[in-house]
Amino acid sequence: MTKCCANILALLTLASAAIVPQRPLVAGPDEHPTSVTSLTPLPLVIWHGLGDNYKADGLRSIGSLANSTHPGTYTYFIHLDKDPSSDRTATFLGNLTEQVQKVCHDLRMHPILSRTPAINALGFSQGGQFLRAYIQRCNNPPVRTLVTFGSQHNGISEFQNCGDNDWVCKSWDGYLKRNTWTKFVQSHLVPAQYYRNPENLEGYLENSNFLADINNEREMKNATYKENLKKLRKFVMYMFSEDTTVVPKESAYFAEYNQTSNEVTKLKDRNIYKEDWLGLKWLDEKERLEFKIAEGGHMQLSEELLRETFGKYFGANATRDD
Repeated sequence: MTKCCANILALLTLASAAIVPQRPLVAGPDEHPTSVTSLTPLPLVIWHGLGDNYKADGLRSIGSLANSTHPGTYTYFIHLDKDPSSDRTATFLGNLTEQVQKVCHDLRMHPILSRTPAINALGFSQGGQFLRAYIQRCNNPPVRTLVTFGSQHNGISEFQNCGDNDWVCKSWDGYLKRNTWTKFVQSHLVPAQYYRNPENLEGYLENSNFLADINNEREMKNATYKENLKKLRKFVMYMFSEDTTVVPKESAYFAEYNQTSNEVTKLKDRNIYKEDWLGLKWLDEKERLEFKIAEGGHMQLSEELLRETFGKYFGANATRDD
């Protein structure tokens, strides 16, 4: 391993150790049925965010809340390793193309999910764009409703929001930016694979391992991505009003932020919408695209908000075909 790569991994290890994932405010036992029938709600698949793991108490409490809101809900927590510590590490280190492929395989081969007509999907932070990649690339079993909280659908332009005098943070951020487009970083560092700086789109389009592809931004478009996303009954995107973790926070809405001018270009004013590279315009015209606000900072979720979301978007009437 080169000195550059070793330094990146060392810095990442130090940074990841300091991250404490947000714990939702609900609690309860984990109750899952052994099968899904026409009388039960659609299964709910959850992909957690950076620094979390699939067995975290806070994440499991969300499954309990989903089940208490709609009794009989089977909840599946996406994981890239059965060991919680390794699953957490995979939120920082790994090749996203390979990770999405693994999730596609796991869901397709799952004894319950493989037999259901459809699933609902809930993505927290980076888990939201990863679930969208699942839909676009495989979608088997198909997703009926996708809800994302504080996700980076249009990428991040900062790896970390550093304080004015936090020189360690600034050094780490600067080091990663200088090496973002190397093959090693684009195949090993998860956040780098959805890094997108509007002021350097050439490097992004040429080297991005993940985001440039799933956003269909390159000249050659993938028609399957658009057709699969158009199959959604609902695509609901929540942005946290006081989010300072995700830069820019407007990425949750596919919006673009210019750091030099401080101007925000809304989704509907961008070519990705106007030329409908992903089917977002089509979904919007069918009233299937929703933009929501979650008050507070990144991943500051309340039981009230989650219960409201589950009730509106994951109930039997909201998820099954007419």
